[in-house]
Amino acid sequence: MTGQTRVHLIRHGEVYNPDGILYGRLPGFRLSDKGRAQAQAVADALAHRDIVAVIASPLQRAQETAAPIAAAHRLSVDTDADLIESENFFEGKRVSPGDGAWRDPRVWWRLRNPFTPSWGEPYREIAARMATAVDAARARAAGHEAVCVSHQLPVWTARQFFSGHRLWHDPRSRECTVASVTSLIFEGDRFVGVDYSEPAGGC
Repeated sequence: MTGQTRVHLIRHGEVYNPDGILYGRLPGFRLSDKGRAQAQAVADALAHRDIVAVIASPLQRAQETAAPIAAAHRLSVDTDADLIESENFFEGKRVSPGDGAWRDPRVWWRLRNPFTPSWGEPYREIAARMATAVDAARARAAGHEAVCVSHQLPVWTARQFFSGHRLWHDPRSRECTVASVTSLIFEGDRFVGVDYSEPAGGC
């Protein structure tokens, strides 16, 4: 029987986004200087862990966050499209409260159902692809640890799914800050718990 395996789900670091748009899956959004410092802080925190695989979303900010972690363990960064950011109707728009897209009554119908949600990729679809990515990482790192660098909503949805909690939620309640580490713990192929840390909190 395989012993304990950990899959660390890491949200990418802070992104350079001077226009304040919802960048979603748009290409070309890189880490800010602070984001690069956060990625290094995560790498330092995980430097002595038994990590045998580093896998990232194909988006630039995730790849850049994964790079120093992989370097610390002399690994390459592998890419898994299942770790990508969730689809969102408001991608490319400004969505700050009282600003941008929210002020256009023509898009209010997109907010009609928070349980699906109606404005983007369904939670159940995010959960399914993240479970596929986590299971692949767990099998690859059996008895050791793997890192998967992803994005806030996919990470939180995976945590909810494996913990047996409902998928719909208030986005303001997510425990998933930039460069945070959500560690899913397995005994063999059985999920047994979750740890959460913010090693880049001082950056």
